[in-house]
Amino acid sequence: MRRNNERKPLVTNIYTADPSAHVFNGKIYIYPSHDFEHDCPDDDNGDQYIMQDYHVLSMDNLDSECVDNGLALHENDVPWVKNQMWAPDCVCKNGKYYLVFPAKDHEGKFRIGVAESDSPVGPFKPQENYIQGSYSIDPAVLIDDDGRTFCYYGGLWGGQLEMWQSGEFNPDEHRPEGDEPALGPMFAEFNDEMNAFITEPKHLQILDENGEPLKAGDEDRRYFEGPWMHKHHGKYYLSYSTGTTHYLCYAEGDSPDGPFTYKGRIMEPVLGWTTHHSVVEIDGEWYLFYHDCELSGGVTHERCVKYTKLNIDADGNIETIRPYDETQG
Repeated sequence: MRRNNERKPLVTNIYTADPSAHVFNGKIYIYPSHDFEHDCPDDDNGDQYIMQDYHVLSMDNLDSECVDNGLALHENDVPWVKNQMWAPDCVCKNGKYYLVFPAKDHEGKFRIGVAESDSPVGPFKPQENYIQGSYSIDPAVLIDDDGRTFCYYGGLWGGQLEMWQSGEFNPDEHRPEGDEPALGPMFAEFNDEMNAFITEPKHLQILDENGEPLKAGDEDRRYFEGPWMHKHHGKYYLSYSTGTTHYLCYAEGDSPDGPFTYKGRIMEPVLGWTTHHSVVEIDGEWYLFYHDCELSGGVTHERCVKYTKLNIDADGNIETIRPYDETQG
């Protein structure tokens, strides 16, 4: 039986996408990107996603009203940012809340920045510069059981991940294709102050059932964008979007930096082009937060955040969600 709010837009006053959900002090907080209504054609660079600021959403519980807590951070507040503040995440560490976000710098390169607050809803004060050595988009942060803090990030095409394969930014870099190994998401460890990486960023490997890296042409399974990491019974679960085929998939590993073995699909395609999500445990059960374009009738850059229950069996296998199947859940 579904909850009152399940699979429904959580807020309708603004367009929201890319939800990173967390439970802080017994309350649910959701950190989405903020879509703006405008007329702009879609393109592979994602220029239609103009996103200028962040709002934090909150819920007392899964059946309660979802509240928009207003402006938490604007691009004009961040010295190094030019535009396009895309999908963020947030963690609580050292008694502070750290909003970790991507944006384009003044050279048009996506970087990852951090802003902090004493409150989970902000307002957030940004650090003066982006994290040195960071690039691309979609940061997701895991604080492990030992207190170490790991960042997973990266997106193809407009997310510029392919453009850094040489270690330097090259917009004309060859894009892996066919039987070439697919690019995985990036992985790095934050310091305790959340203002620097203390490990050299590296690509994570996602392997097939034979222990071979997934191929770039395997668009049903290979990584595209939107990484998320959660732990379940001591295992690390890397979930992500396949982009072009619009699936949410997951892979399993024994350590935070993998390697990870592909396991299956979390969700079938939603209305709209992108799929971006988070996985969170609430009151002993697991939930998937995601977005689609129901609120706008299918406009790909005008999305809405939703959630649904995630069923995980005793062996850690995740049941595939069919988002518009009224008989499921």
